[in-house]
Amino acid sequence: MNDVIKEPTLQEKLHILADAAKYDVACTSSGSDRRGQKGMLGNAKACGICHSFASDGRCISLLKILMTNHCIYDCKYCVNRSSNDVVRTTFTPEEICNLTVEFYKRNYIEGLFLSSGVLKNPTYTMERICEALSLLRDKYKFNGYIHVKAIPGAPDELLLKAGHLADRISVNLELPTAESLERLAPNKTFQSILTPMGKVSGTIAAHRLAIGKDAKMERSVSNRYLGTSIFKGQGIETSAENTAKNTALSLKEAARPFAPAGQSTQMIIGASGETDFNLIQTTQKLYQTYDLKRVFYSAYIPVNEDSYLPTIGTPPPLLREHRLYQADWLLRFYGFTANELLSEDNPNFDERLDPKCGWALRHLELFPVELQTAPYDLILRIPGIGPKSAGRIMTARRYGRLDFDSLKRMGVVLKRAHYFITCNGKMMYKTPIEENYITRQLTAVNQKENWQIAHQSGYSQLSLFDDFGLGQAGGGG
Repeated sequence: MNDVIKEPTLQEKLHILADAAKYDVACTSSGSDRRGQKGMLGNAKACGICHSFASDGRCISLLKILMTNHCIYDCKYCVNRSSNDVVRTTFTPEEICNLTVEFYKRNYIEGLFLSSGVLKNPTYTMERICEALSLLRDKYKFNGYIHVKAIPGAPDELLLKAGHLADRISVNLELPTAESLERLAPNKTFQSILTPMGKVSGTIAAHRLAIGKDAKMERSVSNRYLGTSIFKGQGIETSAENTAKNTALSLKEAARPFAPAGQSTQMIIGASGETDFNLIQTTQKLYQTYDLKRVFYSAYIPVNEDSYLPTIGTPPPLLREHRLYQADWLLRFYGFTANELLSEDNPNFDERLDPKCGWALRHLELFPVELQTAPYDLILRIPGIGPKSAGRIMTARRYGRLDFDSLKRMGVVLKRAHYFITCNGKMMYKTPIEENYITRQLTAVNQKENWQIAHQSGYSQLSLFDDFGLGQAGGGG
């Protein structure tokens, strides 16, 4: 008698495809704000949308799954590459809708993060993704947040459809250089990824123009003080600017906005040999050229044996990933450029220190800064002072003299900032402005936090089934 191949149950599929999605980190707060509507299910909040389930039962609130872990590509770093012997399965569009709605009704999630391997070909895969999103929006009236991964190589009309159905759309760059992509992902090219990225950014900009907004995404309220941004003066016209004006009028009457939470991408950290300088240069170029909402970084977890990759068991570079996220924040909100943070001669961040402290220590000739008189852009570059506290300082000093107690109440992190500032000509403590001394002090301050980041055990997505009794919940109507 021949063995019968049993179709996995919906719960078994969820185990497989939720676990397969854990290497994709490109989802955080939604960046989209949409009120609930009568006759529709859910809403999208601009903050508080997260993406997994913690082992203690906390819902962190996006259902994060792959549509399928079948894939025609053989990327060396990917657990789902075609040459790997893993259990394969695929959700139908209806199953994706049922899961999303049932999880939402149980208050487990607020939205959906949907990615996919490439099943048959990019067009077929994107058609199935769009079918699922269309059913979710139109049949099930789901009004919650959706982040969808676009498949490079899919037709433009499917990208357009996905963008109108989702809140955020992303095309993963995956590796920061064309050489690394050619070596580790031989079925992909930079051009095949950047082309749809440019089309998405152009359409986002066109829709923004059509509804009376600026073509570019808003970056930070701090720009009202800076009067500039990291994009100004770079001599680069974005892809969005090239196409937006030509298509804005045609989008003005569109039934749904196009990707209102913007576009993002992801790069893998540690699978190839690029320096931090290479990575943040690529990041800066992506922000300048494609006006991305976010660039995400994913510390590589070795899952495949390959001579080009770190050996299995090599710890993922979590502290390096953390420093790159901090540097990314400096590029987006603090007016820094890649060439200020690193250089060919200094190509990697000192993992003991955050990048802002590293920059300050290399420019001690600018310090200490007198907060009573310093311009906003210089205050913003002081370690321990962010855009909110810098704005509060600018406001407070109009009405009186600053002191260190008031700075603390404003949110200034004095354990870092006090080495670099004076209030009315006085430092908080008598401190030599000397690089080695301040480095030792800051390293000691950061030591516990750095250890916790480098040794965290929860760097992969936890099971959707931990502490939830999903065996009962999964069969609900």
